[in-house]
Amino acid sequence: REFFEGSLMNLGVELEAAQSVSHLILVYVKVHVPFEVLCTYAEVLHIKLPIQPNDLAQQSSTYNCFTRHFYPSEDVIAKEPDFFTAPFRKDQLKCFYVKDREQFFTPAVRSRMAYYILSRAPYDVKGSMKKFGISKLLDGGVYKAAYPLHDSRFNVKSKEPGCPNERFLLYNEWAHPKSFYKMQPLDLIRKYFGEKIGIYFAWLGFYTVMLTLAAAVGLGCFIYGYTTRESSTWSKEVCDPQIGGEIIMCPQCDKICPYWRLNTTCESSKRLCVFDNYGTLVFAIFMSVWVTLFLEFWKRYQAELEHDWDTVEFLQQEEQPRPEYEAKCIYERVNPVTQKEKVPHTACGKCMRVSCGISTVLFWVLLIIASVVGVIVYRLAMFITFSAKLRSDLKYSKELEPFKEYVTPQMATSITSSIISFIIIMILNNVYEKVAIWITDFELPRTKTEYENSLTLKMFLFQFVNYYSSCFYIAFFKGKVVGYPGQPVYWFGAFRNEECDPGGCLTELTTQLSIIMTGKAVWNNIQEVLLLLSAVGSEKVIPRWEQDYQLQPIGKLGLFYEYLEMVIQFGFVTLFVASFPLAPLLALFNNLCEIRVDAWKFTTQSRRVVPEKAQDIGAWQPILQGVAILAVATNAAIIAFTSDMIPRLVYYWAFSVSPYSDGSEHTMTGFINSSLSIFYIDHFNNESRPTVDTPYRDFRNPPGHPNQYEYSIHYWHVIAAKLAFMIVVEHIVYFTKFILSYMIPDVPEALKEQIKRERYLTQVILHETNIKQFKELMKPVADNLLDDIEEPELDLKL
Repeated sequence: REFFEGSLMNLGVELEAAQSVSHLILVYVKVHVPFEVLCTYAEVLHIKLPIQPNDLAQQSSTYNCFTRHFYPSEDVIAKEPDFFTAPFRKDQLKCFYVKDREQFFTPAVRSRMAYYILSRAPYDVKGSMKKFGISKLLDGGVYKAAYPLHDSRFNVKSKEPGCPNERFLLYNEWAHPKSFYKMQPLDLIRKYFGEKIGIYFAWLGFYTVMLTLAAAVGLGCFIYGYTTRESSTWSKEVCDPQIGGEIIMCPQCDKICPYWRLNTTCESSKRLCVFDNYGTLVFAIFMSVWVTLFLEFWKRYQAELEHDWDTVEFLQQEEQPRPEYEAKCIYERVNPVTQKEKVPHTACGKCMRVSCGISTVLFWVLLIIASVVGVIVYRLAMFITFSAKLRSDLKYSKELEPFKEYVTPQMATSITSSIISFIIIMILNNVYEKVAIWITDFELPRTKTEYENSLTLKMFLFQFVNYYSSCFYIAFFKGKVVGYPGQPVYWFGAFRNEECDPGGCLTELTTQLSIIMTGKAVWNNIQEVLLLLSAVGSEKVIPRWEQDYQLQPIGKLGLFYEYLEMVIQFGFVTLFVASFPLAPLLALFNNLCEIRVDAWKFTTQSRRVVPEKAQDIGAWQPILQGVAILAVATNAAIIAFTSDMIPRLVYYWAFSVSPYSDGSEHTMTGFINSSLSIFYIDHFNNESRPTVDTPYRDFRNPPGHPNQYEYSIHYWHVIAAKLAFMIVVEHIVYFTKFILSYMIPDVPEALKEQIKRERYLTQVILHETNIKQFKELMKPVADNLLDDIEEPELDLKL
């Protein structure tokens, strides 16, 4: 500690110790970076600082025109002044707009430079071995914490002269529940917390605004399906006692499961019609276009933020190597720019590290898939067990008799398997998080951006498989390969493959999505709030640094988990929206709460984070684009292979008229019978033979046909229609997405012209300032020359 603090003072940093008021064993070391040292490191970090107020007219975007009426009043939060900026140079200090030395560097910039110094100050030197960085000292317990200070209390306005009270303003105009309808003061968020947190809340707010459109259309489709469910021909025939009541269906498992009448699925059929209708098809296509518009307009809005926040050229000029990377640079390699560069490992060593990381990630993904297969086998085995014992237990138990109609083998199997899946997911989540961080540390990325991008890809791939595997199984695998009653398909030769519920797999997929989305959102917000409240009490009247020490640290990964939560939600909204049109509405409600909960957390319950520069949302942008592309295929496949829309269309246009039917007009009447195949009970085993012939849902030839129980011509018509539908819809939607992406430029043309104009004016201002400086410097020399020249007719002018 003494060596480290001595290193800081050698670098010009001022330190002051302060004894804790509430904890006698704690000592606080206040770090102050003088103006001269700030100037030195501002040049090292290529920080862009103001040279002159910007008097150009600002371009107003369409997004801002729509949302400006919901922003906080400018009388409360003043608009940030705009300047022409340039990378700082200490020898050209007079070129910059230094109205007040104390205000020249904003608190966020000061904190960033102070943390840069702390991250690179050495604390131990032994020969050529140098150990440095506050992070290692924090990990070793030499210091308990290192953090910048809040400027005031969040709920009481400071009376100190010169205090901007930005934390107080952010709480009242942003984090407080009364401000739920207001747009976010992004400029103040960026000024107080830095560009990285500012760009996250800008993305989250933009995503939430775009969700309002998707939620409105999805709600309209849901209302359409709900109001037409009773009039659907499908539900009418299923619920009709003369049609569905006369059809006895095959049992869903061997020997034990009973036979059942089709009209027992009346309510589930009505629920199916709420989501399985033509409105859902329109909504799925709309969402494919919506996601493209969202991503393209976000790029435009992000370009405006890059311009307004001076991060356009950040990555190329400012980002420095991580201290952990610099400490291990022992090899030299040829750099095409600098000719010589030190790196921590050879090309062979880097290849070995990357290969190790990829193989570890694949192992964990396969482990998740294995756990999903294990849960499926559990479902198959327990369904048989519950079918054998549960009904008899309920029948002979008077206490459980009222629950007989509700506690079914399907429900018991689903609940227990969901609990097991949840436990497995949580265990794998906790273990894999540590493994992913270890792998990324082992790969040793050069910059913090590269580190976060590498960790992001690993974690998202894992979470993608973890969260979506059950939905993919229900949507595309469950009930697809089950054989027929006389010859079912078995897993491992022992467990009969799982069939869809009577209401269809689409209903089960809808239920799965609604439970996962709602439960995940509620649990995350409650957990976030309760953990913070349990650890943080009310602010006492003690020094600012001691109040902040009692707050919660943000953590090394910062916004990583916030982004991950939202991107997983984005996947639920886009990948499976054809089965659940209310997904955007649930996401909208969650995001309205999420914005305020995160704002409340950052403003009131957490220590002030070290401000960081950020140009965009990083690796999350290509991940979102990949999800958007995959969403087109998944929604087309859900409509084609999971819903009954294509079989209904095939029956209506082909099989309801001659030569397959006696009718002369296209109709849906008789679709139920056409979707069922007859099975003779003589072909069952003796232990499960009923007294009547029973149908089952499939398109197969009837008994007595030369190819009995094989797929009928109806089946091949349906398969051809499904494939044709998927190919045509995919190509139309992908072509539309391509056209929209081409027509909407990433950067508005007006903004491009404004950036060029500002760069030109910046060069002119710097040039004129340098000439003026040169004249002032040479004026004494010119005056001396005039005094020494004897010829009065010679005139020297500078």
